[in-house]
Amino acid sequence: MHYPVTQRAFGPAILVLSGLQLMVVLDGTVVILALPKLQEELGLSSSGNAWMITAYGLPLAGFMLLGGRLGDRFGRKRMFILGVALFTLASLLCGLAQNEWMIIAARAIQGTGAALAAPTAFALVASTFAPGRVRNHAFAIFGSMMAVGSVGGLVVGGALTELSWRFIFLINVPIGALIMLGAAYQLRDTSHRRLSIDVRGAFLGTLACSAIVFGATEGPGFGWNDPLIVGSLVAGVVGLFVFVFAERRVENPLLPWSLFDDRDRVTTFAAILLASGLFAATTYFAGLFVQNVVGYSPLVAGVAFIPFTIGAGIGTAISAKLALMVAPRWLLSVASVILFMGLFFGSTLDGGVRYWPTLLVLFTVIGLGIGMVIVLVPLCVLVGVPPDNIGPLAAVGQTFLNLGTPIAIGLLTPVAASRTLALGGRTGTPSEMTQTELDALGSGYTLVLFVTAIGALLVGLLALTLRYSPDQVARAQHAQEEAQQS
Repeated sequence: MHYPVTQRAFGPAILVLSGLQLMVVLDGTVVILALPKLQEELGLSSSGNAWMITAYGLPLAGFMLLGGRLGDRFGRKRMFILGVALFTLASLLCGLAQNEWMIIAARAIQGTGAALAAPTAFALVASTFAPGRVRNHAFAIFGSMMAVGSVGGLVVGGALTELSWRFIFLINVPIGALIMLGAAYQLRDTSHRRLSIDVRGAFLGTLACSAIVFGATEGPGFGWNDPLIVGSLVAGVVGLFVFVFAERRVENPLLPWSLFDDRDRVTTFAAILLASGLFAATTYFAGLFVQNVVGYSPLVAGVAFIPFTIGAGIGTAISAKLALMVAPRWLLSVASVILFMGLFFGSTLDGGVRYWPTLLVLFTVIGLGIGMVIVLVPLCVLVGVPPDNIGPLAAVGQTFLNLGTPIAIGLLTPVAASRTLALGGRTGTPSEMTQTELDALGSGYTLVLFVTAIGALLVGLLALTLRYSPDQVARAQHAQEEAQQS
């Protein structure tokens, strides 16, 4: 088999593929520190803030497995370029949006484009680079974009928002155009396979989750007894049952139910969903707290989060080394206790908190706990899995990882709003609020941190039921490396 790049990993091809990965991850967080500006200029409501995140995350998670299947069926290079084109067009629409619904709809299109391009980008790394050292290096570059995008989204988002929030979207347009041009000339297409595509399953699952998130997010505004809210929640729950029923009767389902036969794997999937939700909710509400309540500018807020990423990097390194010596249940339990202490302390803060030393230490500690969890839990998914099933199972794990963000923010936004309204506050533009209203707003944010602290304990309790040994984790890690080289 001929590979365009055989002697070195770094070159135009990896820049194209990792550039897309960076954009997809970055756009999941870049908008967080722009939300106060969006509130002022577009009049976003509290639920509108949440939809800026969930409208991107729901289609990204819901259609990611479908995107991978479409790439296998119609060609990965073709679907990659199509996904990037859709993502770039949606970024332009976001940058030109004039009201809340225009930008939320464009964010949903962005998420759909990302769902088409991201899984095919991962597969293209394997088919573009020669097996062995070169491909491993390419995967390392590609994977590092997750960490760079997470912190970069906050810092870049804060810096660009100082000029105009529109730039955080418009900057994707020239980058996306360059990625499409590079893909056309630097990537090769893979052979097509005749596969049945479970489009129905992808839409059923995504629509059901969207209905539940809509009902929960809009509940405080419409009223929990409103027929639209009740109908949305009921439709979402019914839709999930229909999805499960339909998937059991599909020839090539998006979620093969044989993957859920193992109790430990089901527990691990639940831990992934919960842990990713904790990560997203902490970043989202802490970002709003330091801007709307403490009073940081977008740029200062972005820089303030750098210790969070440093802590996550330290936690990742520690967990990766200890995983080969200590059982996952004990590592995850320790990480959950660290997270609980950090988040619980964060829930006691108010607008008078100082960055040094309080927030700096707090962000570092929370990042440390999240880093330990995020690196270990996905690896547990692969324990005892035959090499041929590692790719599909890793994709399912990635779907759960992405699904945690929109669900957590969608469900916890009404919790914050309800607390704020109960204390006599409101959810409008912070610059127009009295000090009492700002205190009520901050109390809503910190209540969510308390809820996430409880969630961290749940992760620890789930972890205690896992029966995996360090030796099993080591074999899973080795099998994953072999699968990437094959």
